[in-house]
Amino acid sequence: MFKRKKTVPHPQGPLTEESLKQWLTDYLAVHAEIPRDTIDTRKTFESYGLDSRVAVQVSGALEKIVERRLSPGLLYEYQSIDALSQYLAKELRITA
Repeated sequence: MFKRKKTVPHPQGPLTEESLKQWLTDYLAVHAEIPRDTIDTRKTFESYGLDSRVAVQVSGALEKIVERRLSPGLLYEYQSIDALSQYLAKELRITA
C-alpha cells in the first residue's frame, strides 16, 4: 500500500571527501533512478532532475551522516556532487 522509502547506506569507515562524494552519487542514482556509472559528479543536481523537495531530503540525510545541522538550501549553494563534497570536507575539516 505504501511505497517503501528508498535508503542509501551510510559511508563505511572514516568520513572523507571521497566517501561523501560516493554517498552523494549513490543517493542521486537511487532517487533519480539512473545508473550510478552514468553520473557525472561535475554536473548540477538540477540537470539530474532533483527538485526542492529532494534537495531538502538530501540535506536531511546528510545531517545524519555528518552529525551536524545543515542548511536545507545547501544543494542550491553547492550545485554539484563535487562542489558539495568539497565544501563539506572543508567545513568539517576532514581529509580527502
